[in-house]
Amino acid sequence: MDFPGISARTRICAVMGDPVEHSLSPRIHNAAFAAAGLDFAYVAFHVTRGDAARAMAGVRALGIRGLSVTIPHKLDVIPLLDEVDAAARLIGSVNTIVNDAGALTGYSTDGPGALRALAAAGVDPAGKRVLMLGSGGAARAVAFALAALDPRPRLRILGVEAAELARLAADLRARAGADLEAAALAPESVAAGVKDADIILHATPVGMAPKTGASLVPPGLIGPRHTVFDAVYTPRETKLLADAKAAGAKIVPGLGMFVGQAAAQFELWTGRPAPVEVMTRAALSALGGER
Repeated sequence: MDFPGISARTRICAVMGDPVEHSLSPRIHNAAFAAAGLDFAYVAFHVTRGDAARAMAGVRALGIRGLSVTIPHKLDVIPLLDEVDAAARLIGSVNTIVNDAGALTGYSTDGPGALRALAAAGVDPAGKRVLMLGSGGAARAVAFALAALDPRPRLRILGVEAAELARLAADLRARAGADLEAAALAPESVAAGVKDADIILHATPVGMAPKTGASLVPPGLIGPRHTVFDAVYTPRETKLLADAKAAGAKIVPGLGMFVGQAAAQFELWTGRPAPVEVMTRAALSALGGER
């Protein structure tokens, strides 16, 4: 049986994670490869926790060009790589691997993906007052990307887990020289943070299914002077974004960050500019055309 477009010369990229069946990445990257006329194909590999070493051996042996790395492997792959990009080393996690003739290099594209989404919306966070809600993996990547800007934004980070928040704040100060405040996420700290912020950046799971009607920010706190960015991309318009839009604020949906990080991966693997519009349409199609 013939498979048009697939040959012995086709270069393979993949996402590895557990779970991985829900991933939109194959739809997005295969659409991008086709639009760019590249002989690449992208698949999903279900790799369970503890199997990262065997997976990396397979990447080398099979000549897989690149990987998207997701939960639970973003930390586990680091000691298995030949090199780690300086930004990814600062952050302490890897979501992208490039294989150059068996030499594996790790990168983090989540932070650059967020900056791409902000830039596409006409927002420059340099020197601004940024309130970040959350201190987990996504928040960490975005915080380090913000801390590298010139002039640096003034960061206020509100976290749920005290140890995680303290670690992020200490790392940002020590490794990136960030100007920041850190506090527990509570109604009073959210209210004070929103009052002082130019940009509100939400990076927790609140607003995702099954709690799509939830938001950490009461709608009355948001005004037209705010930019509100939500890293959650499904639903595309979360309650936080709907409230912000109703208040006249500029909104930046999380789909832009998701596509932005995927575009950065595409460019690392191919050396070509990413067809961002094609990738966005593929993501929307995979989400059922949700707008």
